[in-house]
Amino acid sequence: MNTNDIRVNAKKNLNGSCKVCKICNGIACAGEVPGMGGAGTGQTFINNIEALKKIQLKLFTLHDAKNPQMNIKVFGNEIDAPILVAPITGSNLNFGGYLTESEYANIVVEGAKESSLMAMTGDTAKPEFYKFGLDAINEFGSGIPTIKPRNIEQIIEKIRLAEDIKVPAIAIDMDGAGLITMALHGQPVGPKTKSELEHIVQSTKLPVILKGIMTPEEARIAVNAGAKGIVISNHGGRVLDSVVGVADVIESIVDEVKGEIMIFADSGIRSGIDVYKYLALGVDCVLVGRPIVIAAVGGKKEGVVNLLDQMKKELYKTMILTGCKEISDINRDKLIK
Repeated sequence: MNTNDIRVNAKKNLNGSCKVCKICNGIACAGEVPGMGGAGTGQTFINNIEALKKIQLKLFTLHDAKNPQMNIKVFGNEIDAPILVAPITGSNLNFGGYLTESEYANIVVEGAKESSLMAMTGDTAKPEFYKFGLDAINEFGSGIPTIKPRNIEQIIEKIRLAEDIKVPAIAIDMDGAGLITMALHGQPVGPKTKSELEHIVQSTKLPVILKGIMTPEEARIAVNAGAKGIVISNHGGRVLDSVVGVADVIESIVDEVKGEIMIFADSGIRSGIDVYKYLALGVDCVLVGRPIVIAAVGGKKEGVVNLLDQMKKELYKTMILTGCKEISDINRDKLIK
């Protein structure tokens, strides 16, 4: 199965919930939430793509970076490259229902493992969906479950379930704090104060990752609350219109907390070159979202492995052509903005 086969299958199987555009930039699907689009006018989704597009690379070929090393450790788990599968749920609601929630969780967790990477799993208004992710992690290997910003007791209850299967970390999807669908199902979500975050962090020995950080100020709050990781993210442009693109805020956040906390980022990543750009801006690891859905719906586990392996190859090639022997060599000096 090649990339074209996967895309053709995905377009058919997504039942109109995603157009599988040649360039996935948020324009054709603006406002399609539920679905795969961006909220409102879709401008935040578009901003994510445009912010990355503005960044160009410097080409270097006179060096000895002939066999770059891409592996990193994520909370004790070594992976082949700084790439994770982003936490996504809602197959019936957002991507056509071709796969059940359990099938999707199994596909991405097993596919990531086969590619020597790792998946994050999601949470939604139906409690069993979170459990499907845990089951997949337990069966196929390591992964990081992600919990919606519910009330404190519910979050801690879900952390306990994750602790039972010995995951390396847990994440809280703070950029889902305004999701109406959760409230409509009797499971309201909302922002959290620093003291509430401290209570959550102190309730577990697992490292806590806060997803949805878009300012240096909130990155500092995350550090001071005891979190061990942040994801710079605007939820792929799906929760609030007219938000700045992720690539435009990374440097200010990195300058504030680099070295004190593990920094992840997502939104708009379509290739290994995009992975490289985020790493050069200063993040430690990236999360890939929409392309994974297309790969899973179009090719199941084989599709996910195909995509992740392709991204690894693109990152490897980019490191060779920019003179980087290892991930730590990828920095802002390699970029032109």
